[in-house]
Amino acid sequence: MLVVEKLSSLDSNRRFSLINRSQLDIQRIIFETKIILERLLADPLTELSREYGSLKPDVSPTDLLVGAEEIERANAQVGKSFLETLKVAATNIRQFHQAQLERPWWLTEIQPGLLAGRVTRPLARVGVYIPGGRAAYPSSALMNIIPAQVAGVKEIVAITPPSPGFLARPEIVAAASLAGATQIYKLGGAWAVGSLAHGLLGLPKVDKIVGPGSVWVTAAKLAVYGLVDIDSPAGPSEGFIIVEPGAGAEPEVLAWDFLAQLEHDPQAAAVLVTTSETLAQDVAKAVNLELDSLARAAIVQESLKNAAILVADNLDAAFDLANEYAPEHLQLILPDPFSHLGRIQNAGSVFLGPHSPIAGGDYATGPNHVLPTGGAARAFSGLSVDGFLRKMTFQQLTSQALKDLGPTICSLARAEGLLGHAKSVEIRTREPKK
Repeated sequence: MLVVEKLSSLDSNRRFSLINRSQLDIQRIIFETKIILERLLADPLTELSREYGSLKPDVSPTDLLVGAEEIERANAQVGKSFLETLKVAATNIRQFHQAQLERPWWLTEIQPGLLAGRVTRPLARVGVYIPGGRAAYPSSALMNIIPAQVAGVKEIVAITPPSPGFLARPEIVAAASLAGATQIYKLGGAWAVGSLAHGLLGLPKVDKIVGPGSVWVTAAKLAVYGLVDIDSPAGPSEGFIIVEPGAGAEPEVLAWDFLAQLEHDPQAAAVLVTTSETLAQDVAKAVNLELDSLARAAIVQESLKNAAILVADNLDAAFDLANEYAPEHLQLILPDPFSHLGRIQNAGSVFLGPHSPIAGGDYATGPNHVLPTGGAARAFSGLSVDGFLRKMTFQQLTSQALKDLGPTICSLARAEGLLGHAKSVEIRTREPKK
């Protein structure tokens, strides 16, 4: 049962628990994950059989690759209507990410004779993890593969847990194939991440691993970070709503926005803040009325511990809490919501107005749904084309420019005790012997 609370009356423990929602003690899990990765490195085939022998007793690396026949079968299974759905979403996602592309290089003159610039290069090979355990998430295939393809990544290796019969979920195979995956493999959890990072079990070694997954996937990504790059650590879904009366959203609509976040996972979170006691009570009533109607009612009952409907003294207090919370998804259901966008400092993605549900961003509006969670939006951005690009600088000096800058370079080099650095400049700028 959800009850309305006064924001100004929250005690320190309650406020702390809301702000620090779903921040799991991952150190224990990382330790256990490292043991799995060590076993995988020591004996990949035995570890593969240990994990997947129940699905296929004689499993071998050749079973992991999704071949052309399985892709064709998956497309037939999902049907033409679903493939058209994927195409509409993919078109919007691709258009949004193509708009993120910057000029491939630029050049500036720092001082006379000194040119410097930057060129952009895509990563050569990336791994994309697509969850497929508790449910199928074809939208994750689109959101992770398309930005990599737009960035110019030549090899995009998709990986997803196998189902009974050692088949990948057809919705995921269809989406990954349509989005542009060059290879699709059936492997999950830490075994998938470790195989991508080290190039094990016939999988190619990648430069970066992206995509959401279980806490084991997140722990494995953290464990291999440095050997490969990763996206931001992903946790359970969360939504934060700032709403005022007269903005066009009825209590029942707000209740479903609230419940939509809580149905993801037992650790999911949702917060709604308004200055209207009446609106807050009406939304709470609507949420409580619908709690048992969801297919995932048991999950929602568990995730309610991370939920709150709060009445704030004013909008400033609501925005202060939102910036401290740093939500994955932030809905601004206010009159003229664009005018409030400048007040947001920390959020993964912002949804403006009563007709912009988070579900739109999850699937088809275009912006990426791979977003920082658990307060990570204070430091991380959502997945984008930038995540698949490297930016390399260059510089060129004329003889005179090096002479002009030489004393500065040499003075700093000698101050740091690096005489070779200074000599490498002085030998170029000394007067020629007569």
